[in-house]
Amino acid sequence: MIGLEVREDDAVAVALDSDGRLVAQADAREPGDAAAAAVAALGRLGPQVGPVAMASPAPESDWCVAAIAAVARDTGTGVTGPVVASGTAAAIAEASAGAARGVSNVVFFGIADHVSAGILRDGLPLTGAGRAPALAWLGLNPVERDDYRRIGCLEAEVASAGIVRRLVWRIKAGDRSRVGDAVGGELSAITLEHILAAARGGDGVSISVMRDTARYLAMAAANLALIVEPDVLVVGGIMASAADLLLDAIRLEAARRLPPDITRALTIVPAMFAVEGPAIGAARFASAAPQ
Repeated sequence: MIGLEVREDDAVAVALDSDGRLVAQADAREPGDAAAAAVAALGRLGPQVGPVAMASPAPESDWCVAAIAAVARDTGTGVTGPVVASGTAAAIAEASAGAARGVSNVVFFGIADHVSAGILRDGLPLTGAGRAPALAWLGLNPVERDDYRRIGCLEAEVASAGIVRRLVWRIKAGDRSRVGDAVGGELSAITLEHILAAARGGDGVSISVMRDTARYLAMAAANLALIVEPDVLVVGGIMASAADLLLDAIRLEAARRLPPDITRALTIVPAMFAVEGPAIGAARFASAAPQ
């Protein structure tokens, strides 16, 4: 089983054995060329044989369609079945072999450069009519801003660029942070990694920014819990890799916003899989589909 997640600039490919275990993984980055990244990632996977199951955060985008064509043209195989949304594929991976293994009602909620989410109800993925964008557009702030209208309120606040932006605003407002010192005052050079390292090192401004991030994430998690009623909410991306900074705060803040019975019934856990999760989920979904 071969799985592939294609994003606009990069791709991750995996090979699973007949028992669904990960046996090989490769990635490739080609700025602005998803098709080239997809072909390169599959090429680096090694001499794997068989059709490719694919996930993407934007299955109907022009660059995703181009990647499907390139896989068929350049690898000697093709993409089998529909392209699965990345958040849905991540949910499948976590429920089948990850942090929510064996659980039927699961929500995956992840943040990195973008926000993604996926829902499994009674073990089956929920996709709706297919027109809704990602959880990125969840409205959590009554203020109207241009970036909210362009990329969505949640993504504007909690994706990597949003976290960086909020710290930069704090520095410009006069708060002193060791992050500014680390980049020699060149604020455009600040990355999320700078902020995470500073927060772990006790920098007050960075800690404050991460606490605000946790509040936004907890509001989104609470809304998901109320609407979907999952048994397990799997949090991925930054929420898993920086669980030491975010996870307890998310659990606490979500509990403050939920009725006690829902809080008691809800388990929030960090994802087991990282960037490979959607590709694994795509392969597992394709292998379980009726032939």
